[in-house]
Order: sequence, then C-alpha cells, then structure tokens
Amino acid sequence: MDIPHALFEEKLEAMKAAKGVDNDTDLTANDLRELVGQYKNVYVEAKGEQFPSDPKRQLQLAVLAVFDSWDSPRANKYRSINQITGLRGTAVNVQCMVFGNMGNTSGTGVLFTRNPSTGEKKLYGEFLVNAQGEDVVAGIRTPEDLDAMRDHMPEAYAELVENCEILESHYKEMMDIEFTVQENRLWMLQCRSGKRTGTGAVKIAVDMVNEALVDRNTAIKMVEPGHLDQLLHPQFANPEAASYKGKVITTGLPASPGAAVGQIVFTAEDAEAWHAQGKSAILVRTETSPEDVGGMHAAAGILTARGGMTSHAAVVARGWGKCCVSGCSSIRVNEIEKVVAIEDKMLYEGDWISLNGSTGEVILGKQPLSPPALSADLETFMSWVDEVRQLKVMANADTPGDALAARKNGAEGIGLCRTEHMFFASDERIKAVRQMIMAPTVELRQKALDRLLPYQRSDFEGIFRAMDGMWKISIYSY
Repeated sequence: MDIPHALFEEKLEAMKAAKGVDNDTDLTANDLRELVGQYKNVYVEAKGEQFPSDPKRQLQLAVLAVFDSWDSPRANKYRSINQITGLRGTAVNVQCMVFGNMGNTSGTGVLFTRNPSTGEKKLYGEFLVNAQGEDVVAGIRTPEDLDAMRDHMPEAYAELVENCEILESHYKEMMDIEFTVQENRLWMLQCRSGKRTGTGAVKIAVDMVNEALVDRNTAIKMVEPGHLDQLLHPQFANPEAASYKGKVITTGLPASPGAAVGQIVFTAEDAEAWHAQGKSAILVRTETSPEDVGGMHAAAGILTARGGMTSHAAVVARGWGKCCVSGCSSIRVNEIEKVVAIEDKMLYEGDWISLNGSTGEVILGKQPLSPPALSADLETFMSWVDEVRQLKVMANADTPGDALAARKNGAEGIGLCRTEHMFFASDERIKAVRQMIMAPTVELRQKALDRLLPYQRSDFEGIFRAMDGMWKISIYSY
C-alpha cells in the first residue's frame, strides 16, 4: 500500500519502550491488540481511508501487491545488477499459513545445507523459538544458531536433517531452505539454490565431485566468474597485530567474509552517490531491506545492528562477495542525525571504519589490506577448467608486478601492455613525463626522454622475466 515500514516500526518500538520489554514476543495479547489499533491509525493517516476488513478484498490487494512489486525500483535494480533479463513477470502462490509463533513448541528457521561462506559440509542456519519466518529473514530479531533447534525440538530437527539430505541429493546443489515448526510438527516452506561466496562455491563444487553427486563439467558450471573474482579480493594484512586488536570497537556476526575499509554512510542513496564519486563507503544500517540493494552493491562493506547470518543483508552480501557484519547489537544507528553509537564511541558520516567479515570485528579507522592466498580447492577446480577450455587467457599487465601476479594466476601471455602506465609508479617518473610534454625545446624534450628510458627498459626486463618465456605480448602506447 506504499506506506513506509518505518511508520509501523516506530509504533512497535514505542510500545516496547512503554512496556519495558526488549522483544516483540514479550508483549501481551492486550498490548498487541492496542498496537493493531495504532497500526490501523497509521494506515488511515497515510491513505485517507479505513483498512479493508473484507477478506476477499484483502486477498485481492495482496495479490496485486505481488504483481506490482515486479516493476518496483528495487526489483528492477536487483535484476539489473544480477543481469537477469527476458522474464515476463512473476506468479503468486496462495497457500495455507502455518504458525511458528504458537508458543515454545513452535518456531521458524532458515538454513543452507552447506556453509555458504566456507563450503563446509555442515548445516548452516538459524532458528527462532515462537516466531514467524519474517522475524528471521528481515533481521527483526537476532536468532539462535540452528543447533539450538536440536535441543528444543529433537524430533523435528532429525526430520529436517533427513529432508535436507533428500533435497540436496535430488537437486545436486547446495540448498537454501526455509521451514516452520507448528506445535512440534515440521513444515518445509520453500527451497532454492543457495547463494554462496567464491570460497564456498569452489569448495562445494570440488566436494560434490568427490562425493559423486555431480561430474566435473557440472561442477564447473556451478562456479560463476564472479565467484573467482571474489577470491582475488583483499584481506586484512595483519589481523593479529596490536595496532589491529587495539582498535576493535565491537563485534557482530561474521555474515560475509573478506575485509572492507571505507567511510560511514547511513542510506543506500548516499552509498551510491559516494561510490559514483570514487569514494569507498561502509553502509551502516539498523537493518537492510530490499530497497537498499543499490546502495549495498555500491558499498565496500555493510554493517547492521540487527539480523543474523541468514538475514537480508547477509544473504545479499554473500551473493555479491561483499563484506558484511550483521547482528551487531551493541550499535545504535540514528539515520536522521547521521550518527552511530558504537559502545562508548560516537561515529559520524564520513568517519573511517574497517570490517572483518570473517570474524565479525568492527575496527576503528583504516586498516591495511593484503591480497588473499589461493586455496588447494581452487587449484583443483582450475585444473578441471584447463582440461575443457578452448580459449587461452592473456593478462592486462603494465608492470613487472602485474605480470608476476598474472603468471601466478595462470595467464599464458599479456594481451595488453599500456606503456604509459609504467610512468605512474613514482613521482620521479611522472615529473619526467611532464617535463617531456612541456619542454620548450627539442634538446630539453630529449633530456626528459633520456631520463624515462632507463625506467621503461627496466620495467620491460622485469615483465619478460616474470612471463618466463611466454612472449605473447601486445604493446599499446601513446
């Protein structure tokens, strides 16, 4: 109905504060009845009419809302980012509701059949007692680890494990599953292929071949080009150093691995604007929603106060290889004032922070980054790719360092070497180029060129050594 979620959230938070409780489930039935009345008043103020009470009209509006969402800005943005084209529209499923909020014998959860971050073959997910599914995926409550379900509801948990094995064996994929337990009875709500990080994708592909679930050609198709790109992203240079440990100001959940360094912003729109200006931004939110996908894509990393490992922020970030720390309950975000309270510190828009998505640590200031190491699983996977590929892979390399990195990653030559990039390496080189361009006489221009020649000769010698006999080099220069 195009009414901002924040208007309802404001009433809920005020109700909890008035009653002196922390969780939605601590409110009584009378509290909730009063809250429903406040929600209806929000609707009247926003729409100028009463909330419809006819069930058929409610159903009709709900169905139309799903259809309308297909062309919403957030849906178009998501399809554009993920290059999803050619789809005509969406469908609507109408089905009987099951309730996970019927007391301590009920609950809800989200899980992956393998760890989407590391690829480890172990159920990875979260569970909430006495809750509905939206409480988990929207980050409204910070859930417990899935192991808690084994203690609370052992029979339902055992059936869930069995179902996960059946689904993974049938689809031959790592699955993303949502489920609800209503009064100790398990209901499987949906399953789909799970989003994963680059590290997870490679390990899952290699393990599934070793488990005889898929063949090598199928495994190769399970890993996207973007997954391999993620493996080349930086990590923190020395996370054990005192300078690092001394600046850890709080810790949340390690929702998506890797490292990110940037300046704080509080809205998706600001993250996109800063990215367009060439700035590195960390998007800090109480919780993210699908409306934030553009800013999440533009940001270097994401930090949320609420939500778990399967919340919207975590799942989207992992799918894009974006560093994310979620469920950081010690932070208080004020989007209006553009300030975040982290423990005893107040940080403002533009302040620098660093995120460790592998540990959940939030570090004050800018931490140095280093390139990641390539795993044995990746070497195995790329050897399978080498057996079937028909194209040779060349590098875009302009310096000895670039050429050496290219060879380590399997390049068979250099497809493009732009020689002017050699002169960006130091102030002395750039100064000599400027003197050559601005020289008023032929003699002074030649003198500047003579200064540049040793730099370029040395770089080419380094490039040739790094390529180690692979002399397929195409040189481009002004």
